[in-house]
Amino acid sequence: MYCEGEASEPDYISALKRLPEIRGNTAINLIIDATAGVPLKLVEKAVARQQRDTEIDESWCVFDVEWPRHHPNLDRALRLAAAEGINVAVSNPCFELWLILHHQPHTGFLDNRGAEALSSRLDGRQGKRIDGAGYMKLRRDAYIRAEALADRHERDGTTFPNDNPSSSMYRLLAAIEGGVI
Repeated sequence: MYCEGEASEPDYISALKRLPEIRGNTAINLIIDATAGVPLKLVEKAVARQQRDTEIDESWCVFDVEWPRHHPNLDRALRLAAAEGINVAVSNPCFELWLILHHQPHTGFLDNRGAEALSSRLDGRQGKRIDGAGYMKLRRDAYIRAEALADRHERDGTTFPNDNPSSSMYRLLAAIEGGVI
């Protein structure tokens, strides 16, 4: 698993890894590469690692779209991931939307600043670090809300990157927890 974020995403995934039902069944290797910085570089690193290591069952890249200014080469990153069998969990506008969905539904457009402010207000944190363990008991709610957003965008014909707000982190949860979320 490759993450672009250095704080909230790794905090969340580390808490997920520590859950007894996951720790006993799934090995997760989290790679945080601050030098990669952008989705395309993360996907390229995941592709290279997957080609070198035949023991890897699945590779995932976790990254954001970013609003108002998107990451460069997002479409290229997604095409490469699809072509090489790399899974992606993309949050639009940013990972903080995924955190918001643990607390409440959200269907309106957000930019990064708005998502970060709302997320911080909902969980009371200062900065980017989160209490990942506190989010674990709410992950089913986030899953349901994120899946509902994806369904809504599909019904409306809204496609990437205009599917703001959205997060495919629910797909990562389903993969890790064997679809039993």
